[in-house]
Amino acid sequence: MNRQIAQLSILALAMIAALIVGTTYWQTWAAAGLADRQDNAIKLVAQFSIKRGLIRAADGEILATNRKKKTKSGQTVYLRRYPLAGLFAHVVGYSTVSRARTGLEASENDYLTGSNTNLKTILDKTLSQLRGATIKGNDLWLTLKPRAQRVAMAQLAGKCGAAVALDPRTGAVLAMASQPTFNPNQVETNFGAIARAGAPCRPASRLVNRATAGLFVPGSSFKVVTSAAALDSGRYNINSTFFDPGYCIEYGKQVHNFADQGNVERFGTVSFLEALEHSINAVFCNIGKTIGARSVVNGAKRFGFYKDPPLETPSNERDPSGLYDHGRLFDPKHPETQVDPGRLAFGQERMLVTPLQMAMVASGVANHGLVMRPYVVQRVTAPDGSVVTRTKPHKYTHAMKPTTAAALNQMMQAVVTGGTGTAAQIPGIKVAGKTGTAETGAITNPNTTWFIAFAPADAPRVAVAVVLQNQTGAGGTTAAPIAKTIMESLLSGRSGP
Repeated sequence: MNRQIAQLSILALAMIAALIVGTTYWQTWAAAGLADRQDNAIKLVAQFSIKRGLIRAADGEILATNRKKKTKSGQTVYLRRYPLAGLFAHVVGYSTVSRARTGLEASENDYLTGSNTNLKTILDKTLSQLRGATIKGNDLWLTLKPRAQRVAMAQLAGKCGAAVALDPRTGAVLAMASQPTFNPNQVETNFGAIARAGAPCRPASRLVNRATAGLFVPGSSFKVVTSAAALDSGRYNINSTFFDPGYCIEYGKQVHNFADQGNVERFGTVSFLEALEHSINAVFCNIGKTIGARSVVNGAKRFGFYKDPPLETPSNERDPSGLYDHGRLFDPKHPETQVDPGRLAFGQERMLVTPLQMAMVASGVANHGLVMRPYVVQRVTAPDGSVVTRTKPHKYTHAMKPTTAAALNQMMQAVVTGGTGTAAQIPGIKVAGKTGTAETGAITNPNTTWFIAFAPADAPRVAVAVVLQNQTGAGGTTAAPIAKTIMESLLSGRSGP
């Protein structure tokens, strides 16, 4: 009897091994060949006979689910459906037969199809195959808060821009909005409608996640990075004084202030705090010339510039921030001769940044100088509800000294209480922020506007970055109110777990 049981056990193990080898073959070595033939029926059955896992928001709301369909041969396949249309489109992405995958649907495909190497997933999948049952993928639970996401998308509606909100203590992405958006349900059936849809910017680039792959001139929001480098250098402190005549001299020419509140102003003698509070270009121009472009660039790198910002979305949907030259990332070997330090210091020159990176800048100040690794997948659960993997917060970079972060916190609070960012004030809550207004040279709608912030400033729970394209106003009047509304939605306690 024991001998028969042993023989059956060996046979069962052999069958399981054969299934694992076969599955590995079709999913690994054969996958590339199948991918080359979009009309291949085997590909359709192999990929879409699996009931993909759900994608859920932080509160459990379903962002991606399945619908059953019978093929001409009678096979049951599972195609994707997105109940909230364009609300989370850029992060979630899409999974289609004819147009492949994007977003988390692409980068987390192994989990969603039960093809990851977790032992429990392998056993569950193998047992389903032995029983002839439908293979079920794992569910993704995101960090995104639906209430905050709805607020961000509504605030950006009718505009071109993006907003990112992070928990500075952990790096969890609380909201990631990009406008104009698209309806992922149309990708397979009516892609032309997406391509034809208008937008208040050219090109509309509806499929681009502006939050992670949109590169914009940061303008004065970059002064936070310059301030961190200047304070960390030991040359300056929060009370250092400067004289502002309304301009600085760069290569023998005057570079004038651009005041967020309107006409060029001259502030005379000011402290470092007042220079940031009123966003005085002339002061930052001279700071940049004093500490040098190399110090500013190195300071930016300490926030994560020059690297793809870490996130679970596909790498081709994330771009690094930094200096760009003719469309390519430019890391100068000799910045003292290759980079204009004055213009770099107040966020011009050739500096381009993503909203995600600028949210990380705000987070670094809020979190005492530490930038936490951003993440959008909170956990992965098996079909039975058990946890396959859970994301733990990790330190990403050490951007500045804690004393520098404390000084910057105070300086950024002054921006909101009496400077260029007063539109971001929240009653009863201390807010720290920085405006940005980058002139693009366009005749109409000439500005790219910014606001980066965190709150409560004395115990930060949210950091945010907002960018808007094609604006006539300044960051303090266009982007700051949007950032305020997003922060309010997250601090109200009603935005979900």
